[in-house]
Amino acid sequence: MSENPQINLSLSPYDKLLEVLGWLALLTTWIFSIYQYFFLPDEIPIHFSLNGDPDNFGSKGFILSLPVIASILFLGLTTLNNYPHLFNYPYEITKENAEVQYTLATRLIRMLKISIVVIFLILAVKVRASVDGFTLLGPFLMPVILGLIFIPIVYFLVKMLKSQ
Repeated sequence: MSENPQINLSLSPYDKLLEVLGWLALLTTWIFSIYQYFFLPDEIPIHFSLNGDPDNFGSKGFILSLPVIASILFLGLTTLNNYPHLFNYPYEITKENAEVQYTLATRLIRMLKISIVVIFLILAVKVRASVDGFTLLGPFLMPVILGLIFIPIVYFLVKMLKSQ
């Protein structure tokens, strides 16, 4: 196995914006979840069917697990993003293509960080909406979640392959 070249990437204004948006989304998820905790009943929906209907219930403390899990994933991906030379690429990384490929790969991770946090925020809002008797996204919940994950992956993989 050949080792990918290690280079220092500088963040573009776009990359900095993505980082700020990710941190703001994470902060919003925490604030929303903590605030809602005090106004939720003791039992809340903790799982939803494919139609978006609640099908399992649990303690209201569940709402606080959403930002915790989002934070763990966010911080893990933030740490991972410091080592783009360790990522798995579909082709050889050379000194000539490393900067472009690493930039695209780290941008993908930044987009995924935002997507993951937004997914957990959507779930927290869905819990609140369900408690209030509203249907949020209904059967579109799963397609929205899958889109938030797979659209950035496909977009950046295509960009990476085209710029090879």
